[in-house]
Amino acid sequence: MSDPSTVRSGPDRTRRRAAIVVVARAVLIATGLVTAYYLLPLNERGTAGVSALLACGSAAVLLMFWWEVRAIMRSPYPRLRAVEALAATLPLFLVLFASGYYVLEHLAPGSFSEPLTRTDALYFALTTFSTVGFGDITAHSQAGRVLTMVQMAGGLLLVGVAARVLAGAVQMGLRRQSREPSAQPQSRPDNGPRDREAGP
Repeated sequence: MSDPSTVRSGPDRTRRRAAIVVVARAVLIATGLVTAYYLLPLNERGTAGVSALLACGSAAVLLMFWWEVRAIMRSPYPRLRAVEALAATLPLFLVLFASGYYVLEHLAPGSFSEPLTRTDALYFALTTFSTVGFGDITAHSQAGRVLTMVQMAGGLLLVGVAARVLAGAVQMGLRRQSREPSAQPQSRPDNGPRDREAGP
């Protein structure tokens, strides 16, 4: 007879391994996005380039989010997959707006209260997203303020609507899992008392 602790340790070990994979993948995605932000030649873009960057980046955020929601519903670990989805979508969102601030400052110097390096732009994007308020860096130009307002609205959508969608996807994934095992016992033949009574 198998030891219950051994049976229990199998799924626990698998879940632990899945959690490690999710954390490692999330760290790799975030690191890759930030590395790309620092390495891409953003200085060479004009006004049309900034608009294209923001449009393509926004489309990439939406596509990644849609793909992650579908993956959550099919995953054997929907909660872990939701954590990975947030860890992938949030850095992409922040890097996208940081790139916009950085390019805007180089196209129109004086758009912000001080010249922005890439680190300054990323700091400003994170400050705007976390709503801790503005201190040392503020948007001065109309374009800078509009871009900041767009990020604020996008951040509210990401926190409010996206979090609700992810929670719904997790619930659907968990419901799907609970339905799958219940279908298996019904396929087994019933050898209960009725079968014995109706013998030959």
